[in-house]
Amino acid sequence: MSFFSLPHFPAIDNVVEHRKRDYQIAVFTFVTTTICLTMDGFAPQFMQYVLAFFGWLFLIAWLRGECKYVRTQVAVAVTFAVIGEYFASVYMKGYIYRFGNVPAYVPAGHGLVYLTAVALGRSGLFQQHARRIAVFVVSVCGIWAFWGVSAWSQRPDIIGAVLFVVFLGYLFKGRSPMVYLGAFFITSWLEIVGTSAGTWAWAAIDPASHLPQGNPPSGVAAWYCLVDAVAIAGAGPVLQVFTKTALVLQRQRA
Repeated sequence: MSFFSLPHFPAIDNVVEHRKRDYQIAVFTFVTTTICLTMDGFAPQFMQYVLAFFGWLFLIAWLRGECKYVRTQVAVAVTFAVIGEYFASVYMKGYIYRFGNVPAYVPAGHGLVYLTAVALGRSGLFQQHARRIAVFVVSVCGIWAFWGVSAWSQRPDIIGAVLFVVFLGYLFKGRSPMVYLGAFFITSWLEIVGTSAGTWAWAAIDPASHLPQGNPPSGVAAWYCLVDAVAIAGAGPVLQVFTKTALVLQRQRA
């Protein structure tokens, strides 16, 4: 099987369903992400807690309409992403938020971002035009990565080029390419908005590899794809544990 056979992409003649909910989730997250990250670029720190309150409120509201499996995926994604935030930002300082912390709204934000990637990936638009969208994403991200390592870039971005290659691996070899395509759009957007607003900034030199990176790196979606992959792989085992635990407790009460 060749690298570009796309075994996990939808069939070309796939019958699709356009559900309003999927597009509503995407539009909601793109709009609120823009507002939230722009506001946090200049607002006092206490505003992060206000944003966190509404973030959790909206995330819980959206999850009410999802199945148990997707809810578990979101829970795993949030847990893994928050651990990653403290390690990569607070400890390693690969990127630093404006107040040097991990903002209170970040956990709920990761939940909404993951849910949006899922919603976009399963939407009729993405299912029907999966290959065209993949070509567009690879082209845009490839040009972005090339620009970062070219003489035209004001800030060298070797890490971005490396992450672009990693992203290609997720997209063409991973079992959930539609989620990764959705993740590219929402995560690239939030990174551009967040760094432009000054909400956070990526270190000029990656502390782990000591290679230069952009602000944000061009292939930054690869980091979020890692979160998505862990959420997809971890949801099943987590559900099994909770199901077995519930059965044991039920038997003990009987």
